[in-house]
Amino acid sequence: MKLKSLIAVAALALPLFLPVTAQAAECGTANAALNAPVTASSVEGPFTAASAVDGNPGTRWSSGFSDPQWLRVDLGTSRQVCGATLTWEAAYATAYQIQVSADGNAWTTVFSTTTGAGGVQNPSFTGTGRYIRLNTTARATQYGVSLWEFAVRIETGGGDPGGSERLLSYNKPATASSFQDDGACPGCTPAKVTDYNPATRWATSTTTGWVDPGWIQVDLGATARITRVVLQWDPAYATGFQVQTSENASGWTTIHTTTTGTGFKQTLNVTGTGRYVRVNLTKRSGPYGYSLWEFQVYGTGGSPTSPPAQAPDPGNPLRLVWSDEFNAPAGTRPDASKWRPEVGTGQNAELQYYTDNRNASTDGNGNMVLEARREVTPGSACPVDPVSGSGTCQYTSARIITEGKASWTYGRFEASIKVSGSKGLWPAFWMLGTDIFRGTPWPASGEIDIMEHLGREPNTAYQTIHGPAYFGGGGIGAMRDIGQDYANAFHLFRADWNSRGITFSIDGVTVLTIDKATVEATRGPWVFDKPFFILLNNAVGGDWPGPPDATTVFPQRMLVDYVRVYQ
Repeated sequence: MKLKSLIAVAALALPLFLPVTAQAAECGTANAALNAPVTASSVEGPFTAASAVDGNPGTRWSSGFSDPQWLRVDLGTSRQVCGATLTWEAAYATAYQIQVSADGNAWTTVFSTTTGAGGVQNPSFTGTGRYIRLNTTARATQYGVSLWEFAVRIETGGGDPGGSERLLSYNKPATASSFQDDGACPGCTPAKVTDYNPATRWATSTTTGWVDPGWIQVDLGATARITRVVLQWDPAYATGFQVQTSENASGWTTIHTTTTGTGFKQTLNVTGTGRYVRVNLTKRSGPYGYSLWEFQVYGTGGSPTSPPAQAPDPGNPLRLVWSDEFNAPAGTRPDASKWRPEVGTGQNAELQYYTDNRNASTDGNGNMVLEARREVTPGSACPVDPVSGSGTCQYTSARIITEGKASWTYGRFEASIKVSGSKGLWPAFWMLGTDIFRGTPWPASGEIDIMEHLGREPNTAYQTIHGPAYFGGGGIGAMRDIGQDYANAFHLFRADWNSRGITFSIDGVTVLTIDKATVEATRGPWVFDKPFFILLNNAVGGDWPGPPDATTVFPQRMLVDYVRVYQ
């Protein structure tokens, strides 16, 4: 429940419906898999999955020496695939299938052979899916299977009304009746609803926009058939609105209307045609204006730009991709290739000064120790310490982070930790979005708290997420009371995170499962589909745990046996 970063931060009217001329679908020549996110069933040595989609004919993916094996590519959005080029190394597959999937779990076979001959093969097929997989079932040699390149072709013909639905509004120009740009909502411009960033929003002006009606519209760049509109509302939502289309941004046709808008996320299945799509806002939910995090338009045609591809979900089985076991000799500082210290004062009325790894070192027994001490830092400034009455920081401690060293989107994140345990202590194992260091302020950056422990509640540990519409005391979380002091022993704190949500557990017991769709429909935007980095710290004081008092024992040691990441 804490922000813990040192970075704050006039056309003539035309007919309302114009005909869309259907173009014959053709199989394109561009490689839709080029540099797309890719995963594999196994990897032999340095021959990674990414090498099969990097466009470099001199690099390759190689699998383990068994059947079956697979290579899966995330195309970023649902695409109509029509062919592939397989450039095999000498270790090829005689039997394989090419399969497509909407979700990366349920697969449909669109091509199959048991007589593969290696070399360069160009199978043709048709199918629709966001994911495409090469599934090999019989090797030609005693080795694994190996590909220099896996290229994927998709159908072209953007105006084809029978084409696959896709996002049409990404980064398209948006205009509105007014917008807000002040200290309360800086840069809350119309463009923020089409940037595919759930942490940015548009809001109407505080001086002219807290009135009815209002509007916001997007220019799709060309005529499109509209099939779906997604609105992710801020608390300042519309109870009454219409979705409208137009060819010229002048004459509008209503394709959806409501007087009972519910706010949060609304997915509207619609049917309409036009270059422009507008939400015409007629009734506010309260005394403020209107505000949207996202305004997404889906359909066919238009002049779409593909949004950034979403990271693939963790594989099954999971594999260890990063760890620190802290097995170095006693007194060794944190590995500089994996961690860096954050130096200075904390937030949330914390009382410690974080040192440059002077309070972080291994104990020689396989643990990293983050030690909080009663120790003055001359020249520093902290909230007044109730024990000494001084505004100079009276305590030192450690905070180490992987930012700039390693970050991840999705996976299993776990640590075995023996927490510090005295009144006023606040040890934590948690994650922040990397964009907090690129100008995205907290809580829009997102926070995943895998473990927070309060010295005044020795039997309890908390697991929580924070986002732009649910943060601080309004974060989404739960606690586990084990009936004894967590500081008595090591405990395993874990988060399993994928594109559908996050499951938290302690010592193998599930504490909380957070579903992305439920959060969007009931709390606000989901900001956890991007890279996050890990933090470990042992804070002193703060608004939530309260300050130490005369009974607090120092020094206090937080021991970390290991930190591991699986994907």
